[in-house]
Amino acid sequence: MTSTIVVLTEESLGSGDVENLRALMGEEPTRFDILVPADTGRNLLVDVLDNLSLLDFSAAFKDLTGGRQTKAEGVKEAVTELAESLEALQAAGLEATGSVTGEDPVAAVVETAKRTGASQVVVITTPHAIEDTFRTDWANEAQDRLGVPVLHLYSGSGFIGGS
Repeated sequence: MTSTIVVLTEESLGSGDVENLRALMGEEPTRFDILVPADTGRNLLVDVLDNLSLLDFSAAFKDLTGGRQTKAEGVKEAVTELAESLEALQAAGLEATGSVTGEDPVAAVVETAKRTGASQVVVITTPHAIEDTFRTDWANEAQDRLGVPVLHLYSGSGFIGGS
């Protein structure tokens, strides 16, 4: 029987992410259902505080001076990130499908996990100091709503988030 792992990512999966996902497969056949949000619903103040806590002053300044995407730009970027992620997984010989989510990425994860009978959910993000500290990140929200394990990985690394 093929198991399903639902993956929510806020950016294109890189080679490190693909290898981390491969390690989760185990011995049984696994397919991945990739979700990329077109609108992350992020809060400007939280983004600025996250960037300042990570000493990324240029990103904090960009957030404050209007560096936000339009909805159309967000959808276009999400479609590109999804295509790149699917290509990376398929190039590694992994079975993967995916879609772009709407305004509530966690609701999309919950719906997809229930519809596919997912055995696990993986959330791949960059570090978000405020959300991770106060456990308001996507992984914690998904864990609260689902009865399957939710693993939070930081993009491009093997570091596990605080979920």
